[in-house]
Amino acid sequence: MKLERDISLKPYNSFGIDVKAHQFISVQSKEELLEILKRFYASELFVLGGGSNMLLTQNIKKTVLHINLKGIEVVEDHTDYVLIKAHAGENWHDFVIYCLEHNFGGLENLSLIPGNVGTSPVQNIGAYGVELKDTMAYCETINRQTLSEKRFFTQDCQFGYRDSIFKSKFKNQYIITSVVFKLTKKNHQLHIDYGSIQTELKARGITSPTIQEVSKAIIGIRESKLPNPKEIGNSGSFFKNPIVDYKTLKAVQTDYPDVPYYEIDEKSMKIPAGWLIEKTGMKGYRKGDAGIHTKQALVLVNYGTASGKDIENLAKLVQKKVKNKFDIALETEVNVF
Repeated sequence: MKLERDISLKPYNSFGIDVKAHQFISVQSKEELLEILKRFYASELFVLGGGSNMLLTQNIKKTVLHINLKGIEVVEDHTDYVLIKAHAGENWHDFVIYCLEHNFGGLENLSLIPGNVGTSPVQNIGAYGVELKDTMAYCETINRQTLSEKRFFTQDCQFGYRDSIFKSKFKNQYIITSVVFKLTKKNHQLHIDYGSIQTELKARGITSPTIQEVSKAIIGIRESKLPNPKEIGNSGSFFKNPIVDYKTLKAVQTDYPDVPYYEIDEKSMKIPAGWLIEKTGMKGYRKGDAGIHTKQALVLVNYGTASGKDIENLAKLVQKKVKNKFDIALETEVNVF
C-alpha cells in the first residue's frame, strides 16, 4: 500500500478524463482498507472502483481510495446451484466469463458491461431483461465511519431501476468489499426474448442456445452498437430510459405512432432514451472532442481530449433538447463529480 500525490486519474476512469487526485491510495486487501479507514475521516476520502460509471469534471482534492480487492471463490456448492463470491476489485466482464467457463448460469445477459464487481450493486446494473438483483444473494460491506462489517441481502438493498439503497439512504456510508451470487449449475433459465437477442441468435444459426452462446450473442450485439472504452472514452449508457405515464406516451404517439416502449405496469411505460435523443437529431453530434456516438445515441463519448465539463455540457444540451421536444426529463445514469 503506497500513498501517491498528484496522480492523473485518466487510466482509472472509462471516459479517459485527465484530472488529478491530490492523493491516491490503492488497497488490495480488507486489512489495508480497514487501516486506511482508521487513518482518514470518511469525509476525506473519494472512493473509486472501476471508474466506469462516473464523469470527473474537476481535480479531486480528497484522497482517492482505489478499491482493488481481488479474488473469486465458491462459498457454497449444491446440486443445482452455487454461491460464488467475487471481490470488489474484480473486473465485471472477466467475472462473468469465469462463471460461464464453469457453466454457472444467470449472468450471461450482463456480459461486457464495463466496471468492477464492487460497484455493481450500487447501480443495480442491468441489460437485456436481466438485472443484478436477479442473481445477487448478498454483498459484504464495511461502514466507512464505524468500520463495522455488514451483509446486505437482496431484500435489504431496495433495488430499483439503476438504483439501490447505496445511492439513497446509505449513500457514501458503506464500501462494498465483495458480492455473492446464486447461480445455476443446470436447468439454466434463459432470458432471450428481450431486444435483439433472438435476431442475433437466429443470424448465428442457433435455435437452442447454451448460456455461453447467449453471452456471445450479447457481446456481438453490444460490440456492434457500443464503442470500446479502451478505444473511445465512454461510460456506456449515459442516461436512464425514462419511465412515463400513459398520458405522456400518448402525447409522443401523436407525432410518432411507432415509438418503442415497454410496459412497467398498468400506469407506467419505459421509453428508450436513445430513441428520444435520436429523434432530436443529435445522434452523431460532436463539439470538439465531446460527442454522441454515431451508432448509439445513448452513449456520450470522449474522442480524445474532451474535459469532463465538455461532456457535462453536452449532456445538459441533450437533456434540454429532449425536454423541449417531448416534455420528458432525462436522468443521468452516470454519476457526475
